[in-house]
Amino acid sequence: MTPNHKTQRSPARQRGFSMIELLVAVTILLLVSGFVLTGLADMSMINGTITNRTQMHSGVRSATELLQQEIGQAGKVALPAAVTLTGPVIIAGTAAVGVSSSAGMFVSEKLIIDTGPNEETVTLTAVSLSPSQITAAFTLAHASGAVVRAAGAFASGVVPTTAANGSTATRLKLYGDVNDDGNMVYIEYTCDTDGGNLYRNTMSVTAASKPARTPSMILLPNIRPNPDGTPCFTYQEKAVGTDTYVVNVAVTLTVQTELQDPNTNQFQLETKALLNVSPRNVFEVWQMASIGTSNRIQPMPASVSNLLPNVTEAQAY
Repeated sequence: MTPNHKTQRSPARQRGFSMIELLVAVTILLLVSGFVLTGLADMSMINGTITNRTQMHSGVRSATELLQQEIGQAGKVALPAAVTLTGPVIIAGTAAVGVSSSAGMFVSEKLIIDTGPNEETVTLTAVSLSPSQITAAFTLAHASGAVVRAAGAFASGVVPTTAANGSTATRLKLYGDVNDDGNMVYIEYTCDTDGGNLYRNTMSVTAASKPARTPSMILLPNIRPNPDGTPCFTYQEKAVGTDTYVVNVAVTLTVQTELQDPNTNQFQLETKALLNVSPRNVFEVWQMASIGTSNRIQPMPASVSNLLPNVTEAQAY
């Protein structure tokens, strides 16, 4: 070997994973992937539960808010437009007199005629739509153009259970200027736990008949019987003379989710209770009746009495 000869070394071999190392790495990867996928699956199921409950909460909240608003407004009496006399009342006594509009008026309604020292409350004995005319017993003379107003509230704005075809544990019946727009309507809520729906049937108080119940009237689906048999509607009633006043209404609704919970495979239930919802207009005239003031207490129109009977199942479906 010559002195300047150098030993040639072979390059170091490139070593990969051994079989054991590869198995360990794959095992770790599988474990991590399993945890991630399990977490995603759990999150998906939790999201399904939350979505289910949110939809249920939203539906029952909307229904109870509407119930609370309409019960509170029940009983208000109103005329759809400003009204004046179109002819004079010359002398005291029963007279038929023209009005700018008789829309929304009914026999036995109490109206305020005129203002100031000539103001008086009369009870209508006849109403004509064409020509627009009212008949009542006047105690004062009134000039043409005198203002005509409706005031007070219906004693039966929430129809009491003592009335013929009145409200029940499963049917809430109310009427008045519920929307505060001058137009009086009749509204009937039906809590059908057998069919699983809460219905809202609404119409003008002068409607010739009550529409048959249809799916379009479903306000809240998936309702179920309340725990312990609690009624959907309960009423606090006060009697003064021949009138009965509903001064508080309690509403209890139990709702089931549309879909089963993905975690438990069970339907979720929620019970929502509205306690002591006061129909403020009815409450006010009850207070007036209690102190002997009756000139602002309005009777039930005959047209409303005609709407109270329940539709039959054959009509409803």
